[in-house]
Amino acid sequence: MKHVPAFIGGESVENGAAYDNIDPADGSVLGSVTRGDAELIDSAVTSARAAQEGWAATKPEVRADIMEAYAAVILAHTEELTQLESEDTGKPLSQARADAVVLARYFTFYGRAIESYYGLQLPVDEAFHTYTRREPLGVCGSVIAWNYPMQLFGRAVAPAVVTGNTIVVKPADETPRTAVRLAQLAVEAGFPSGVINVVPGIGAEAGAALAAHPGIDHVGFVGSTQVGVSIAQSAATNVTPAVLELGGKSPHIVFPDADLDQVVPFVTKGILQNAGQTCSAGSRLLVHSDVAGDLHARLKAEFENVTIGPGREDLDLGPLVSAKQQSRVQGMVEGADGTLLTGGSVPEGLDEGAYFAPTIITGVDPQSEIAQQEVFGPVLASMEFSDEDEAVGLANGTDYALMAAIWTTDVSRVHRLARRVRAGQVYVNAYGAGGGVEYPFGGFRKSGYGREKGYESLDAYTATKTVIIRL
Repeated sequence: MKHVPAFIGGESVENGAAYDNIDPADGSVLGSVTRGDAELIDSAVTSARAAQEGWAATKPEVRADIMEAYAAVILAHTEELTQLESEDTGKPLSQARADAVVLARYFTFYGRAIESYYGLQLPVDEAFHTYTRREPLGVCGSVIAWNYPMQLFGRAVAPAVVTGNTIVVKPADETPRTAVRLAQLAVEAGFPSGVINVVPGIGAEAGAALAAHPGIDHVGFVGSTQVGVSIAQSAATNVTPAVLELGGKSPHIVFPDADLDQVVPFVTKGILQNAGQTCSAGSRLLVHSDVAGDLHARLKAEFENVTIGPGREDLDLGPLVSAKQQSRVQGMVEGADGTLLTGGSVPEGLDEGAYFAPTIITGVDPQSEIAQQEVFGPVLASMEFSDEDEAVGLANGTDYALMAAIWTTDVSRVHRLARRVRAGQVYVNAYGAGGGVEYPFGGFRKSGYGREKGYESLDAYTATKTVIIRL
């Protein structure tokens, strides 16, 4: 895909403007991308509106069949999608391939779920027959991030369209290709033209125009808290419901009775997967002082054993998404307090790409920038605690509250901390960035509001209508 068009109403569309798509592995140009604007967004919303009523009128079983057919088409094109994703994001091929499989799972899961998604009968008064219906909101707009383009496409599109909505997707500036290809494949799978539309472009132009469009009935956004605030303000102006999945500074809380043999691989993967560019990355290590030295030594050895290179070589760690992101990570690490245990720089021999070495900083001040702000790179900030109350205070001591992990064999402690720690998902003796398709996902505080994934996402893309009939 040397040029990325918009895909609106079942057809490729251009507007004459374009920008370069950069390979983060070496800085080369992968091709050009249509630079969507307000006019192109308006065309996509108009197309989605024209298709919505007919799509909503289709039987749930018909929508379910198309969803499962789409999942099959995605799996049949796994290698093509994997290649595009790896080139755009820099992530290793195996990670991109796993993303394609999860993407297909979104459409399988929601295709099966919709046939058992019903309203309620409310037997309140014998004189009335009262029931509720779940009805689609209409046309949805989704602005997705660059770290997991395929997974985020599935997370937004699958629950939206299965409930009878149509959608306009604005992929991230840096990673537009899989979204456009997936919209093309959707038509192959049987989705009517106009149900799934994609407009690439710059966030401040196409993304802002989509969020502010008066014809949008639901706004979804995954990205930074700063941009999320702007999206929410635009949605509020039009009284449009929004679901925001924003930043995170998720902690691993490790007690002395934890099995460190289990802790080490989960902590390592939790911060190094996708080069740490994950909103739910386990970027803070809160470890009891009795086992801090042992755990730090084990993690240092694990981090220094990581292989690094271009995504096409399928090593452990690829580049960051851009030179701009690399510079941001470098600046935050250089300005950090504490002790640099390992990493902290561009790996030797990889100067041409946007690479950064796996990094551990110990003895971090809990109020410092590196402990409070999202780095979005392979950087682990470690702090020590001496008792349960101090651990909870550290865990809840940032503006974010997306995920957390508790490492202990004390069952009572597990339940105490699961209640006390503020996070949308709490893992115990395990960690999975964002969890499975089936698990509701979202945060508190500046990590956003609303929930994606699982059955709760079906509620987010529908509204309850109550029907009261006097008998």
